[in-house]
Amino acid sequence: MLRNREFRRFAGLFTLLSAVTVILGFSINEAAGILAVSSAAAFGTAFYIFTKARYKSLARISDQIDLVLHNADHLYMGEAEEGELSILHSEITKMTLRLREQNEALRKEKEYLSNSLADIAHQLRTPLTSVNLILSLLRNSPDEKDRKAYVRETEELLIRMDWLITSLLKLSRLDAGIVVFQREQIEADNLIRTALRPFLIPMELHEISVQINVPKDMVIQGDPGWLSEAIQNIIKNCMESTGENGKIELGCTDNPLFTEIVIHDSGPGFAKEDLPCLFDRFYRGKSQNATGYGIGLALCKMIITRQGGTITAKNHSQGGAVFTIRFPK
Repeated sequence: MLRNREFRRFAGLFTLLSAVTVILGFSINEAAGILAVSSAAAFGTAFYIFTKARYKSLARISDQIDLVLHNADHLYMGEAEEGELSILHSEITKMTLRLREQNEALRKEKEYLSNSLADIAHQLRTPLTSVNLILSLLRNSPDEKDRKAYVRETEELLIRMDWLITSLLKLSRLDAGIVVFQREQIEADNLIRTALRPFLIPMELHEISVQINVPKDMVIQGDPGWLSEAIQNIIKNCMESTGENGKIELGCTDNPLFTEIVIHDSGPGFAKEDLPCLFDRFYRGKSQNATGYGIGLALCKMIITRQGGTITAKNHSQGGAVFTIRFPK
């Protein structure tokens, strides 16, 4: 206790006042002096006992804080009586719980980052292995027709790798919170037709028909560039699902609560066990024939939800998959 400067000052002042009181008491008469000595001793003893008890409580709290700083688990801090120490105890308990939550969140984030890096490495390794194999075949193939086919296949793999890396960079920017979405009034018809434009030639080559049912005056509020990116990822998924001679329908409806975009394809739909995980990052489905990287729909959901919208996917009652995007008003 004597290490505390305030306590030393108080003890010195108390000793001085006690001495003055005792001297004045004895100057009056002996009984007054004895009473002054007894009062000073009693008060001093009570103050010492009270202060020592408080210091013990502070020492216990200090030990608990030290344990917290050393990442102790299952830490228990006993209840304190009403008063300043109780308030201090309550605040330290809150701090302890908050630190535990942050440590758990950091642990999960570290684990997620580790798994994500492993997934990314795997996703990139697969096309790279294919490219190396094709280059080896290309090097040893004398037939010009085969060499052209190998070159086209290599180009396709490189395009897929470029799309994968670009999508991963977009996901990382969204995760980091550095993307600032614009809030603009967008005509739904223009948004959908802009999103469709890069796929018109591939759709024609694969004889995929497209039907658009969007009123001209329907408006959506959001970032046109990013929303177009989200819809393109859905269209890309539908094209891969529906295959040759397929059909994709895009519609838009409006009501007082929300504006809704519905995209329906004529493919086989989703497996029942895949439905809860469709928008999970790197999820490619239970089927061994599943294509893609599990990036597009995850990116799509993040873009839409960050702008206040929602997206769901299910199997259509008449067959195929249906994606529903809603923007509340």
